[in-house]
Amino acid sequence: MGLPIYASPAQKAWYYTFRILCGMIFFFLIFPILVIIPLSFNAQDFFTFTPEMLAFKAEGYSLKHYEDFFTNNDWQNALKNSLRIAPIATIMSVSFGTLAAIGLSQSHVPARRAIMAILISPMIVPLIISATGMYFFYSKIGIQGTYWGVVLAHAVLGVPFVIITVTATLVGFDKSLTRAAANMGAGPVRTFFKIQMPLILPGVISGGLFAFITSFDEVVVVLFVGSAGQKTLPWQMFTGLREQISPTILAVATILIAMSILLLTTLELLRRRSERLRGMSPG
Repeated sequence: MGLPIYASPAQKAWYYTFRILCGMIFFFLIFPILVIIPLSFNAQDFFTFTPEMLAFKAEGYSLKHYEDFFTNNDWQNALKNSLRIAPIATIMSVSFGTLAAIGLSQSHVPARRAIMAILISPMIVPLIISATGMYFFYSKIGIQGTYWGVVLAHAVLGVPFVIITVTATLVGFDKSLTRAAANMGAGPVRTFFKIQMPLILPGVISGGLFAFITSFDEVVVVLFVGSAGQKTLPWQMFTGLREQISPTILAVATILIAMSILLLTTLELLRRRSERLRGMSPG
């Protein structure tokens, strides 16, 4: 989809100007992240580039901040809490979100648009408002400051991502397949797992990955509904920035960036696979 040979001078000018603007915006968004990565290898306890680093001398670089992350009990406890909370919250988000998306895809469901708006509202409403509401509600039912309180809160935040991705996958789903399975005697549960689930699986996994990232990186809600026993990795990073400035935060941020890149690459591969399964792109 390059520039056609018959394009006018104005079209050519806009073609290249648009790409230059996109490149500048991309650089503006990515450059702060690119600065963090080399700073995480700083041999000194500074948040700035040292003369040795700028001169690319070996003594200016070190892995000590990464070593501190893997040996410090505070950081490891926060990592363990994140790994205990995020997977369970993701499973709940995927379960509820997938069922909601399938139900809302049926044309006979009344008030589908209103229900959809309510279910995806946690993605739209400012996070501080959601966190405040969860705090008062969880306090009333007695789960504020508990493990399951944080898990449920993160599951609520992840459900909209699952609904959106699964709904997008269901747009190209051939409903005649489920009718054919029913005509051959398959029940609703067997039809779902044998026919429907394999075809919408890329969307389900994509939504699950988004839900996992949301839970693993979330800090505002856990500050309201969690306690010291549920201090997650982002919470520990927030505490480190507020109370004790430590370059270990940069090492943790670099690890999270690498994890996010890996998950986003997986999402792109799943998106392409989903398009191939639905015949939207060549194999």
